[in-house]
Amino acid sequence: MHIKKIGHCCLVINTGSVTIMTDPGGFSTAQNEVKGIDIVLITHEHHDHFHVDSVKQIVANNPNVKIITNGTVGALLLAEHIPFELVAQGGENKAHGAHIEGYGCTHATIYQDMGQTENTGYFIDGKLFYPGDAFTNPNRPVDILALPSAGPWMKVSDAITYACMIKPRVAFPVHDAIMSSHFVGFLHGMLEKILAQNSVLFVGMKEGEEKDF
Repeated sequence: MHIKKIGHCCLVINTGSVTIMTDPGGFSTAQNEVKGIDIVLITHEHHDHFHVDSVKQIVANNPNVKIITNGTVGALLLAEHIPFELVAQGGENKAHGAHIEGYGCTHATIYQDMGQTENTGYFIDGKLFYPGDAFTNPNRPVDILALPSAGPWMKVSDAITYACMIKPRVAFPVHDAIMSSHFVGFLHGMLEKILAQNSVLFVGMKEGEEKDF
């Protein structure tokens, strides 16, 4: 897979046969210019994952795109007359030949019920798992893990524990716009060192970078 990190949790994933974008949120704008997108996956409704004006622009740039999301985000899309296809916990979709499977039900706890909403992680072609804002265990082998690495609902130790539980071949960071440029290198270095000791290859990715996995 070839993956470009637009920013935060917005990725452009090329599987070789289909191009998928994840979570076009309000922490980045480059997604508004991308063309050639076949599928958009949206894990939940929070602004850093779902920015409706970006979605409208993506649809305008990619008129054949299929948006796949859960029912909570789907209701917001319907209010804007934007079509979508439902994949939540236990669901699947084979749009454009890609195999998309839904895992998980709820957002990780921030504080009590603050920010609680439906969150669906997505498995792409049985290879890449992107959990959104949760530490969902799909209970199956994961080759590539999009690893949440910073946020109000987690600590660094949570990211390490999650990656060690999932045991992917390789992990790369998402959900990291909260980090300053002074800290990101330190965090990536720490994750790389500790995860290597647990047989997980960690590949640091900053905004705008792209890599083959």
